[in-house]
Amino acid sequence: MMDFTLTDEQKALRDMVRDFAAKEIAPHAQAFDDQGAVPQSLLDAMAALGLMGICVPAEYAGAGMDYLAYIIALEEVCKASASVGLIMTVNNTLYAEPLMRFGTHEQKLRWLAPAAKGERLGCYCLTEPGSGSDAMAMATTATADGTGFVLNGTKLFITNGQIASHAVVFATVDRSKGYKGVTAFLVDKHARGVTVAKKEKKMGLLASDTCELVFENVRVPGDQVLGKVGEGYKVAFATLDAGRIGIAAQALGLASAAFEAAVAYSKRRSQFGKPISEFGAIQGMLADMATELEAARLLTYRAATCKAEGQPRFTREASMAKLFASEMANRVTSHAVQIHGGSGYMKDYPVERYFRDARALPLYEGTSEIQRLVISREVLKETP
Repeated sequence: MMDFTLTDEQKALRDMVRDFAAKEIAPHAQAFDDQGAVPQSLLDAMAALGLMGICVPAEYAGAGMDYLAYIIALEEVCKASASVGLIMTVNNTLYAEPLMRFGTHEQKLRWLAPAAKGERLGCYCLTEPGSGSDAMAMATTATADGTGFVLNGTKLFITNGQIASHAVVFATVDRSKGYKGVTAFLVDKHARGVTVAKKEKKMGLLASDTCELVFENVRVPGDQVLGKVGEGYKVAFATLDAGRIGIAAQALGLASAAFEAAVAYSKRRSQFGKPISEFGAIQGMLADMATELEAARLLTYRAATCKAEGQPRFTREASMAKLFASEMANRVTSHAVQIHGGSGYMKDYPVERYFRDARALPLYEGTSEIQRLVISREVLKETP
């Protein structure tokens, strides 16, 4: 049986991040949303606390903590602002994670350490206009050219696409080989031929930039291949397993904020001569919200612990956590809006933002439908 009792180090991290988020992020979260950006000064402050490379070893300028510690910290940041948390999780999991797992020592010094220190931000370029859930059916090509490769193609829905300096980019070296032609590359986003084509206009997570990136005859030296040529699928899927636990933590933070806002509002809002918290309909919603939050936290902590303990595969646990937590966050934020009544539909109350932000969770890093497919495959493998 897994023990989810937090260590003194994890508790200290949680308390530090909770205090920082309450003072430096939460009071400004709506302003960030309105402005469509997070100030660099805040990202610098987060980097100074070690939040941009929590699991990265100290050798590469990270905090050297385990994955559960990272999940705990991410939840606290997302409770204050899911947009800020999204910038943090992409840098920690989608960018730093594949470098830690597949990068050479030299690649880690050059590409990982600056990201862990917050001097550079990273992004992850997998999705394309014609390939989303079928991620390996990509059109972006990498053509061998002497000692390196030349990239051509378009990547879609790239979080941190505008503010990042470095990118993990997936391209195929041979379309006839299918997924075995896919290769991962480390690309300087300021290299010649890399263009931010547009910044997407989204429903939620407005302070986090999401962009379309175009690669036109971008030359990448051979020492910037991440992992092995033709084994980019291993990099992609291993990274998504870790990233999905991060999405579950985002969901926990968002849902916790919505739940606490709903509880507080229900106690101070009176109708028919008494607080609405005394009505059975409201109590039923609060009970469901609290129960689902607790269940999601247990699933998320279990998945994070599997990774922290070094289990070689935690695909099933990660997908279960991501599926349940992301859908839970949508139910909880919806209930929070309902409890607020008409006020919950107004931007004067943060539950309106929580509701919009939560809608992305069942979509990115594998839709809910893909999670169910992954889980069912894992279950069927285990059943004689």
